[in-house]
Amino acid sequence: MSVSFRILADRGLVYVRYDGMARVADTFAAFSEYVAHPDCKPGQKQLVDLSRLTGFERDYFKIMSLQAKKAELFAAQGVETLMVYLVTGAEPDELARTVMRSWDAYDGVVPLIQTSEADALQLLGQPEQTIQALLERVN
Repeated sequence: MSVSFRILADRGLVYVRYDGMARVADTFAAFSEYVAHPDCKPGQKQLVDLSRLTGFERDYFKIMSLQAKKAELFAAQGVETLMVYLVTGAEPDELARTVMRSWDAYDGVVPLIQTSEADALQLLGQPEQTIQALLERVN
């Protein structure tokens, strides 16, 4: 699967990581697992790490269908969800910008793009400078 997630419940944060080629079906599967997870809570901040992304499935209809499904959790709960996309190249940036446009219709989602781990973590209120340090500390 090209996407994985880890819920850092005591931080109110979900770390989502894409590796290689992003496929919509993989993202649907991971999102379904997340929603079913007992630690899934409305309003959890999302760190979407696209730094290992090499490409993505450009089926924009499927991408928008996926985003509508995500909106049921992230935007319809009456709470705000901060989503920070970590991008490090053209492909990650294009995917992040495509996804960000889909959130325009939802007041409850605040999407941001960052190009450094330290800045992304700071926006999310985390004291660590790297994702590795964050994951090691909460392990």
